Amino acid sequence: MKIHLKQIPVDGLHLEGTEDSKMLDLKDGSVQPVSDVQYSLDVGLSDGGLFATGLVGVDLEMECVGCLTRFRYPLRVPDFAMQVELTSSETVDLTEPVREDILLALPPHPHCDWNGERVCPGVSYRSKTEASDTPLAEKPAAWGALDQLKLK
Repeated sequence: MKIHLKQIPVDGLHLEGTEDSKMLDLKDGSVQPVSDVQYSLDVGLSDGGLFATGLVGVDLEMECVGCLTRFRYPLRVPDFAMQVELTSSETVDLTEPVREDILLALPPHPHCDWNGERVCPGVSYRSKTEASDTPLAEKPAAWGALDQLKLK
């Protein structure tokens, strides 16, 4: 994802497109890209540096930590921002900053019920109504039985 500095006008440049998802270099089999990396970036030059802001994203197939079902997850980084100091090179490669922001946005414990369209069968204490209607404070406490014990 290289940008040629000579192609950036004084008032900046808007770039949209896709890059091969191999740039993510994902080695974990539980997370696999199912689309190219999409980007919509505003790029400009400022005081000896290059800045880029905008949106980057990729569609992923992930494995649920609760039930091990594979599901699709549209990962988006709506507030991508980076700045690099310019060197004598004619190009700047944005691959690593884009890759880094996408990896940092990955959910640490992916669940197949992330969007509320289904109930994960691996999470037994929740019913469909509890998952959507009951506030977190009112859900059954996992350690509630310990509250009933009396200290001697």
